[in-house]
Formats: sequence, structure tokens, C-alpha cells
Amino acid sequence: MKANRAIPYVPLAVCALLAAGFASGARAQSTAPAQILLDGKVVGNIGGFVLSTDLKARLNGESTNNADVDFDKTFGKGSDQTRARADVLWRITPTQHLRFLYFQNTTQRKRVIDEDIQWGDDVFTAGGEVKATNKFNIAEVAYEYAFIRQPTFELAGTLGVHWMDIGIKLKGDAMITDSEGNTTSVSGTSKKGSVSAPLPVIGIRAGWVVAPQVYLDAQAQYFKAKVDNIDGSVLDLRAGATWMFSQNFGVGAGYNRFTTNVKVEKNNFDGRLRMGYQGLQVFLTGAF
Repeated sequence: MKANRAIPYVPLAVCALLAAGFASGARAQSTAPAQILLDGKVVGNIGGFVLSTDLKARLNGESTNNADVDFDKTFGKGSDQTRARADVLWRITPTQHLRFLYFQNTTQRKRVIDEDIQWGDDVFTAGGEVKATNKFNIAEVAYEYAFIRQPTFELAGTLGVHWMDIGIKLKGDAMITDSEGNTTSVSGTSKKGSVSAPLPVIGIRAGWVVAPQVYLDAQAQYFKAKVDNIDGSVLDLRAGATWMFSQNFGVGAGYNRFTTNVKVEKNNFDGRLRMGYQGLQVFLTGAF
């Protein structure tokens, strides 16, 4: 399943949380373990994913705009993957918060390709084995203001910055074109494109204590901007449920969808990239 085909569970979850928060007249007991997720000074989640990805990219040559490479179709699933996400919320005051996010997705895939791949000025030739390594890291810092605070419900607006670090490298047999237009066949050559860029985001987040040990939350972030020769957009949707098995610790599961589209005009990456993921996240929670 591709990220752009996802059923919009998360927007529906946000709406459901908002409706439930306004409609609910329930009040959680002050000793309820889940209440600390709404009132705690520091709340953190860390976990991994079972997910699907959607990666399409092109690296232009000196004088050509190359076709997009569909990495999932060309190389299949990754043989070596690291996917993790960590979130930390710091409540400076009950209504003013700072939120931090870090996400890492590293994938290695190797396959004998069926057709030529144009990657920059290199052409990786059909019939040869090519190894693709994709590294995708995100760090975010955001300011939150909770404009609705109830004993069991919170609704906050966010304004922040995503810092993205993306690298794609192909290694295998290729025809290399030099600056004078001469081509040479090289075995085991590698070609990498990478880009690092800040992209601002705005969003909304809701949290609701639905039972003494159960907390629901959802958030949505989006922005589109052109910054420093990078024209890009970011969409980040997430919904989750946490069961607090003690006063300070819990486990949870959620759904996360992330999509970024960037067009880059830089020396180390002149081209276009679409990166998306979606799937189930399982995480541990701590609150103090």
C-alpha cells in the first residue's frame, strides 16, 4: 500500500477527539494514571514502526531532467531497515508547551535491475546488481499553545520547524559521463544525492483522558513553502492510544502518516523527491 492511498483515519480521529472533548462532561480522578499525560511536566514516547513506504526521486544530470525512479517498485522492500520515532512534550506552563520530534528511516535494498536507471549523469545498466541506500531523518521543534484546557481534554495549536536530512545512494555497474561528455563503463561505482533543509509547519493537537488508565491523542501538521532553492511541502498525521500501567509509564499504539514533496536546485541534489510512509507505531510512554 502506498502512502498516498491511505484512508484518512487520522483526520477522522482528530474530529472525533474534538467532538468528544467538547461533549464530554466526565472528570478523571486526580490519581488516575492517564491524567499525568494531560498534566505532566514532561511526556515522552519512543517506538518503532510496521509500515509501508513510498519513495520516488530523480537526480538531474548536468543538462538533463531525468525521469523519476520509483524505488519501491524497482528495488522492492528493504533488506535492512531502521525505523524509529521519538516525541517529547515539555509543558512550560499548563497552556504553553515545547514539543520535540525525531524520526529515522534507513533502508538498504539490493536487486538486479530490469532496466537502465538514470541517476544524475550516471546510467546504472540493466542486468547489473544495484544497491540502493536511503537515509531519511527528521528533527522538529515546535511551540504549542493550548487554547482549550479542560480537566480531561486539551486542544493546542502548534508552530514549528522540521529539519529534514535526506540521502539516496546507488551503487553498481554504471556508464559514467564526464564533464566533456565522454562515457566510461565502471563496475562498483556509487552516486549519491543528498539534501538538508528546514521546512516550517503549523498544526493542531488534541488529547483526551477517556478512562483512568486510557489516553487518546491526535495531531495534524502541514506546510508548503519555498526556502533556499527548495520548494517543498510537509504533511504529518498521527493518532494514538496509550494505556498507563503505572503512575508514570505506559504502552501505546498509533497510526502515523508522513509525506514530503520537495523540488531542489542545489549542487549536491538537483532534482525532485517524494518520500512518504504510513503504518502502525508501537511505543513506550513515560511522564513526570
